[in-house]
Amino acid sequence: MLNYIIPFIIVILVVVFIHEYGHYYFAKKYGVGVTDFSIGFGKEIFGWNDKSGTRWKICWIPLGGYVKFFGDRNVYSQTDHNDILQKYSEEERKKLFTLKPLYQRSLIVFGGPLANFILALVIFFSIYTFVGKDFTPAVINEVQKDSPAMVGGLKDEDIILEIDGNKVKSILDVSKYIMMSTNEFIDFKVKRSYDEILLKVKPNIVLSEDNLGNKINKRMVGIKLGAYNNEINHVKLGPAQAILHAVNEVYFVSISSLKYIGSMIVGKADTSQLGGPIRIAKISGQVADIGLLAFISMMAYISISLGLVNLFPIPMLDGGHLMFYAFEKFLGRPLSQKTQEGFFRIGMFLLLSLMFFTTFNDLKDIGLLR
Repeated sequence: MLNYIIPFIIVILVVVFIHEYGHYYFAKKYGVGVTDFSIGFGKEIFGWNDKSGTRWKICWIPLGGYVKFFGDRNVYSQTDHNDILQKYSEEERKKLFTLKPLYQRSLIVFGGPLANFILALVIFFSIYTFVGKDFTPAVINEVQKDSPAMVGGLKDEDIILEIDGNKVKSILDVSKYIMMSTNEFIDFKVKRSYDEILLKVKPNIVLSEDNLGNKINKRMVGIKLGAYNNEINHVKLGPAQAILHAVNEVYFVSISSLKYIGSMIVGKADTSQLGGPIRIAKISGQVADIGLLAFISMMAYISISLGLVNLFPIPMLDGGHLMFYAFEKFLGRPLSQKTQEGFFRIGMFLLLSLMFFTTFNDLKDIGLLR
């Protein structure tokens, strides 16, 4: 159990700290008072006060965190500015988040997800610079008999160039692009002799195991891959190339995740793959056993997911705050408190539903539910 819990806590501490520090950084930049910087919820385990009066603390429930601003009573656009002006002195008003210009409030809120994307960029950049990136072309060594690949027209010795419009730069890209595809047919672009050929393959959905031994519904096309000319091409990149490929990876993961979520909403994608804290803890432990590099890479992907999910326009999330600010900009005034509270209830319902659904999947994943 400790093999799961300790890596999970490390991942959560890092990605949540970075997220909250993004909010904190912009808050301090624009002179907003910060009273609390908390990693976790519930009762404080330990903490300290810095010279500006911020209480930095670690709490018992490691499922998130928060930054609390001076005078903060409500996270949404404020409609009671007159009351605020009367309650606080002129010096105190300078530290109030709610009285800052709209663009500053928006940047403070956006700072959290932005920090998560930057963390992922730094991790990928470091890996590509100091460890390297694989650029081994993917060659089909074998097309299994009567498989979707054979039906679709793929042949031995085909070099895979693209999958669903994504360039295959490495043999490692093939399984990633097949897994992330949500269409009924997967588009393959292959090089055969001197020709480039476009083929459509309808994958089989097979209950299988991933590389960590977890049960998943896997999209299978029936091919075995090998390295082109049996040569592995693993290259340490220079700074410019490393940052370019890091940006590309963050972009691909973000766009693919959004497409996958969209497909789940319309019933095209497998919703059983959506997991919560229990599954993250399980996978964290499994990946930590593989090695430090795999663990740090997984941390980058979780950081992207945290940043992305927080941008959803759901009240209680950063994207919900930004949605209210967009209304405020468009209307020239904040939405009424009653309207905001209505959105808040909808957001609470959506988040609780998501928590219930992911927990249900997690319990099935560990065998407590059938």
